[in-house]
Amino acid sequence: MSEVTALTAQPSKYDRLIAAAQAEAPAATIVAHPCDESSLRGAIEAADMGLVVPVLVGPEAKIRNVAAEHRLDLGQREIVDVPHSHAAAAKAVALIREGRGELLMKGSLHTDELMHEVAASATGLRTERRISHVFVMDVPGHADTLFITDAAINIFPNLEAKRDIVQNAIDLWVTIGLGEPRVAILSAVETVTAKIPSTIEAAALCKMAERGQITGGLLEGPLAFDNAIDPESARIKGINSPVAGRAQILVVPDLEAGNMLAKNLTFLTHADAAGIVLGARVPIVLTSRADSIRTRLASCAVAALYAARRRAAQVIAV
Repeated sequence: MSEVTALTAQPSKYDRLIAAAQAEAPAATIVAHPCDESSLRGAIEAADMGLVVPVLVGPEAKIRNVAAEHRLDLGQREIVDVPHSHAAAAKAVALIREGRGELLMKGSLHTDELMHEVAASATGLRTERRISHVFVMDVPGHADTLFITDAAINIFPNLEAKRDIVQNAIDLWVTIGLGEPRVAILSAVETVTAKIPSTIEAAALCKMAERGQITGGLLEGPLAFDNAIDPESARIKGINSPVAGRAQILVVPDLEAGNMLAKNLTFLTHADAAGIVLGARVPIVLTSRADSIRTRLASCAVAALYAARRRAAQVIAV
């Protein structure tokens, strides 16, 4: 059984997201430098499942050689020929600015190379919102989908950056139809102490939510990881809130903590970790060569669903 066929045989929390995305029109997607098997296969599989309509940006000869070597059918898919990965990143961002795509997808180039073009002040895709990453985790044995943010973009975010990180994650959760999220602002402990600055920032973020500076979710913090996701741990600590023990979005203190948390879940509990970047003009799919096909499809599905729902909201607003 192929891995794609196995998608229907092994139900996961991603299945509902993929099905919801398939019910929408596929998103025009600019794929930057899909010049290895995993990135090219991911784009083609997502297209075959009706999630995206890809435009492949990179050295055309290399893309066709990879497709031929791995028996991938390019069909009539559009290829924009550029000489190398840096040119692919710049051209992909330019195509988004021209309105050619609703999504941007990373191929076989370094994340920094793509994000440098995205973040360029004059020619990039920045908005007034801070750019941040959200891992969409399917953790075996855990009832809820978990969002972990930010574990890939912002290294040591300050309070203002964390406000945008939280709002980006809430907006994604709400927009793709998961309801009102329960958001835990994580630290090492659940009490506010000057010895651990992240506890003070957690408390400040919760106050910001009370004052309407963060909207759309229920916030609680600081919370340690155990009393954020385990009801019994929250009960023992005497934390009585709608979020404690039942958090769905986990906001980490910094990239180091978030990256270790996401990878611990991935490698110790065999969780799947899809993910997208938010806060730019369009959602950005950042995939890794280690990602499974299911994870790549889930990342595309979340981004495509987010783009489709935003498109629908703009039509209604007009």
